[in-house]
Amino acid sequence: MNPVKEIVINELHARLNKSPFLLVVDYNKTTVSQFNEARKRLREVGAKMTVAKNSFVRLAAKQAGLSEEIVKSLLGQSAIVTGAEDVAAAAKVLKTFNKESKRLAFRGGLVDGNFVDEAAANVLADLPSKPQLQAQLLGVLLAPGTKLVRTLNEPAASLARVLQAHADATNGDAAA
Repeated sequence: MNPVKEIVINELHARLNKSPFLLVVDYNKTTVSQFNEARKRLREVGAKMTVAKNSFVRLAAKQAGLSEEIVKSLLGQSAIVTGAEDVAAAAKVLKTFNKESKRLAFRGGLVDGNFVDEAAANVLADLPSKPQLQAQLLGVLLAPGTKLVRTLNEPAASLARVLQAHADATNGDAAA
């Protein structure tokens, strides 16, 4: 095999192994400026879109031991999207971009080794981002403790209000 081809395949293989997700999109009829805009938006959420020959991506996917279903989605003009963490953010960018430009149609993908189709990718795109989900979970976990502290504190607060009202009433009677 040509050494340049080996380098490209090895680089793709390394990216596929590092990334917890792989999304395949069809970039047919996408202009260069549109493609660069999509890349820029993906970069902002920690994802990277790459165009490589489908045969190179197939070889890299086989070397990485990825599902055969993803190989079947590599038809025509395909670009792959990989990233370090948040697949929901990358899917959201692709969905938004597709709404705006009617380009970059989703073909398939892998998330943690499981194949996802277009419907599943749209569900991923509708999920809140990872930091938002973490904040929601933290709120759910802290709510019982907050309620407990408030409940335990209430009798003392009530007593303090009664004593304050009594003191105000006593001071009001003494002043009159």
